[in-house]
Amino acid sequence: MATVGRDSAAPGTGQGRLVVVLGGLSAVSPFATDMYAPGFPGIVRSFGTTGTAVQLSLAACLVGLAVGQVVLGPVSDARGRRRLLLAGSGMFSVWSLVCALAPSIAVFDVARLLQGIAGSAGLVVGRAVISDRFSGVQAARRLATLSVIAMTAPVLAPVAGGLLLGIGSWRLVFVALAVTGLVLWLAVRAWVPESLPAERRRSGGLRAVLAAMGGLLRRRELVGYLLVVGCGLAALFAYITGSPFVFQGIYGLSPTGYGLVFASNAVGTVVAGALFGRLAGPVRLHSLLVIGVLITVAAMVTLVALLATGISTLPTTWACLFGLTFGFGLLLPASTALVLAVGSDAPGAASGMLGGAQFVLGAAAAPLPGVPGGTTAMSMGVVVLGCVLLSAVALVTLAGPPTAPAVRPCGPCR
Repeated sequence: MATVGRDSAAPGTGQGRLVVVLGGLSAVSPFATDMYAPGFPGIVRSFGTTGTAVQLSLAACLVGLAVGQVVLGPVSDARGRRRLLLAGSGMFSVWSLVCALAPSIAVFDVARLLQGIAGSAGLVVGRAVISDRFSGVQAARRLATLSVIAMTAPVLAPVAGGLLLGIGSWRLVFVALAVTGLVLWLAVRAWVPESLPAERRRSGGLRAVLAAMGGLLRRRELVGYLLVVGCGLAALFAYITGSPFVFQGIYGLSPTGYGLVFASNAVGTVVAGALFGRLAGPVRLHSLLVIGVLITVAAMVTLVALLATGISTLPTTWACLFGLTFGFGLLLPASTALVLAVGSDAPGAASGMLGGAQFVLGAAAAPLPGVPGGTTAMSMGVVVLGCVLLSAVALVTLAGPPTAPAVRPCGPCR
């Protein structure tokens, strides 16, 4: 296996394959998180359990993703990238198969936790491989590609899940994920060489990582942006866990019809992401973040107000949730860029904290729509509204007015 150094030249065929594989690794964890969402009612029936218990399986996966990113990023700095990517994709395939064969909700939840840990390797180590291999504009373009994939995968995944549920049970979703993990393992083995030579690996262990994170947490502005993106993702996951019960159980959609609802909302996120890419240079990142947060708040205030007055229809609920996902398409890249800009002196620690904040808060919010005893449009709307309001509060009270260095677009956002 050849040792690979940083490369700022034009991409060749091998580099193109590398980015494709890393893109797949970035997408597989969000797909594992959300792809089975249309099957929630079926899982409830299979295990004879409650909707809240099934929603906890999503929370378990998110906890695994959060813990895995915080731990595996620094481990890869010391041990190298390739072995972790191979181990992560291989174990992701194994735990996906365990989910497909799970005899009880308890086994299913544990397997989801471990599936999340394994899948997190692709997210955090994949970004590190790009940083190892490329520099300057070449690195920026490839990181931007991974960011777009990671942003759109959570809302596209239920569409694919709905299509699979049209031909089989929810267990087929996890068989498909197991096959995907195996394909990625083969692709990593063939096309992803070690990108961090032994002489460039870091020492210092856990103590150095904790020291770097502690220094970043003393920056109020950075904490504010972390909470903005974390609460924003919490709102998205509360929407994802609650919406199958609302659209299928209350509005009577089939799993395929529910997938189409998600498809339209995915379009909103993609369009907003493309709009962000065009505006990130001329418009300050902080201003784009404010716009994104305001759109999410306005959409959810409207939904809850309509529900409170007795207006609960498929078109109105759908339209308001489209507003949520569109606003999220601005909120996520803007807040991510600002976190990395403020923490630019310790990018590895900032990246780990970013992933941890997103998935810990997402895990906390995921089961909340079903807590009242059953998920309704109102319970989902109230939880999502609460999350976006917390995001707005963090933006105003902690992030505050932007400073000049923090609002310039980072490399991937240019």
